[in-house]
Amino acid sequence: MRFKILVPIAVVFFTLTAMKGDKQAFQFFNAKGKKVKFENVVKEAAKADIVFFGELHNNAMAHWFELQLTKGLYDKKDGKIVLGAEMFESDNQLLLDEYLGGKIKTKSFEDEAKMWNNYKTDYKPLVEFAKENHLKFIATNIPRRYASLVNKQGFEGLDSLTDEAKRLIAPLPVDYDAEVKCYSDMIEMMGGMGGHVTANIPKAQAIKDATMAHFILENLQAGETFIHYNGSYHSDNFEGIVWWIKQQSPEMKIVTITTVEQDTITDLSEDAMNTADFILAVPSDMTKTY
Repeated sequence: MRFKILVPIAVVFFTLTAMKGDKQAFQFFNAKGKKVKFENVVKEAAKADIVFFGELHNNAMAHWFELQLTKGLYDKKDGKIVLGAEMFESDNQLLLDEYLGGKIKTKSFEDEAKMWNNYKTDYKPLVEFAKENHLKFIATNIPRRYASLVNKQGFEGLDSLTDEAKRLIAPLPVDYDAEVKCYSDMIEMMGGMGGHVTANIPKAQAIKDATMAHFILENLQAGETFIHYNGSYHSDNFEGIVWWIKQQSPEMKIVTITTVEQDTITDLSEDAMNTADFILAVPSDMTKTY
């Protein structure tokens, strides 16, 4: 009898010892730096009107969790979710709709749409999930040619666009505030790197944020949760797209997630605290997708 009792105790001891020494691939924290479970992130996200998942574009763990969060929200919301992404420009919406609706084949869609180079590894799983579950997937970003136009000529460059072209961007004129920190910081950062810096640089960023906010709000229905995938700089510190959303619909309940890389993820770095409602910390040497 004594031997039978000691064996389970020994097994538990060695199991706990092994777990303690395991390499940790991720850790979620809340804004104050307290560790939280992923299921808590899903639970809070399901209460929101809009969820922003701020990724590091080449971070494999961030992309995996984007898919897991989408699946979790789909279950908790009984399928009442809408997907949207910075990675798709608004003039690709028709192609995206045709693919999701089964009207065109995968090859046609992927050949004709303006795909990021890491589409197949990082974003295709999200598109396929939407297709399999008959979900809307919104191409929210401004066509890059129009962002480039703002970078050269300021917002005034958009005035000469046709009415058809203007339907692909945020309504004009945009209510831009150069004092919003994410925009004012761009001038300071670019100035420190040397070279010619103009006030149009943050304006080009702002028209992207404004356009993404516009298409998110335009495609959100009562009772649904819109999950948006974007680079973390578009939603960190509750600025970027979030700022534009709040200007138009301050009553919206928004949950933000960001991704940070740290040498160790036992604790959250002070710099990362309060950058989002939830922070996904990933080891700095995590596998990159490009």
